[in-house]
Amino acid sequence: MVLIDTHTHLFLPAFNEDRDRVIHEALTRGVEKMLLPDVDGSTTNSMLKLAEAYPDHCLPMTGLHPTSVNANFRLELDRIKQLLGKERFWGIGETGIDLYHDRTYLDQQIESFETHLSFAADYGLPLIIHCRNSFNHIIRVLESHKNGPLTGIFHAFTGNTEQANRIIRLGFKIGIGGIVTFKNSGLAETIRKINPIHIVLETDSPYLAPVPKRGKRNKSSYLVYIAEKLAEIYDLPIEEIANLTTRNADELFGLGLK
Repeated sequence: MVLIDTHTHLFLPAFNEDRDRVIHEALTRGVEKMLLPDVDGSTTNSMLKLAEAYPDHCLPMTGLHPTSVNANFRLELDRIKQLLGKERFWGIGETGIDLYHDRTYLDQQIESFETHLSFAADYGLPLIIHCRNSFNHIIRVLESHKNGPLTGIFHAFTGNTEQANRIIRLGFKIGIGGIVTFKNSGLAETIRKINPIHIVLETDSPYLAPVPKRGKRNKSSYLVYIAEKLAEIYDLPIEEIANLTTRNADELFGLGLK
């Protein structure tokens, strides 16, 4: 059984004490590929260092997280553009719009997101979209984009069926992580109405650990619990969920697993 963690921040300080052990644990549980979405310029070096240490398993992506957008965001976008000309990346992100805590830089977040869309179109890479209290803003930007076709993942999806269907119509996958295991999230009922051919798995580690590890530091090896929950939701063997979601990730990122 092969699993793909399409969203994990294994390069963050939360793993400084045992990063190698955490990665080897994931590999022993069948998590063959771990996609690394960047946060901002403060994390890029550690991400690239990890990818260099595990080139077959830890795959870097480049982007500016919306909560890192501030008055100097264009300097970060210039940095990303330069990196794209020098390094190999597997996706553009983490990008998007986050209005959960603060709307101060909404206009800058929208401009940053639009620039990431152009990067994705120019380099033929999937987008990793962070969408928090901002679904309508993000959909408007995506629907108005004219610079080539786009694909990618709506990361940490928590929306409703209508929103899921709009995402699918735009050609994007739905990233499902630990929230689907939370009893009161309501996400399991939404996901039940969505064909699993549109779903990829993720942990968002070190955040959002699934039940039965909720409240602890999340790890890529915990992807198994998310797969188990989806197997329960769809009444399918976990091996079939693994095959479906791994094929989806393989096709999206061009991982060459076939």
